[in-house]
Amino acid sequence: MYEVTIIKSFSAAHLLKQIGGKCEELHGHNFKVEVTVAAPDLNKSGLLIDFRVVKKWLNKILDQMDHKHLNELPNFADINPSAENIAKYICEQMAPQAKEAHVRIARVKVWESENAVVAYIPD
Repeated sequence: MYEVTIIKSFSAAHLLKQIGGKCEELHGHNFKVEVTVAAPDLNKSGLLIDFRVVKKWLNKILDQMDHKHLNELPNFADINPSAENIAKYICEQMAPQAKEAHVRIARVKVWESENAVVAYIPD
């Protein structure tokens, strides 16, 4: 199995409802996102996938969230924009493109800080 990982970052504000504590107040993060795609075979060029392709997919999603109040975005209207839900959202948005490229999203990690990270691993 081969894996390719892309790391990008974005800045955004959010608040998390019904969890108690300071995080229920509006606050921001410089999020770091790691997306890993995987497949058992390489293409005819000897690549799993061109890094630039995965970067393009991820940039399109992060551009919609960068410097935004995440709670106000339609994709988080009914759920907390937690790191867990952000990771799942990114995975779900990238999955159709990954399938077309004959790779799968292996995992998405979202870092809220240098010592706090979540991972979403699709079934």
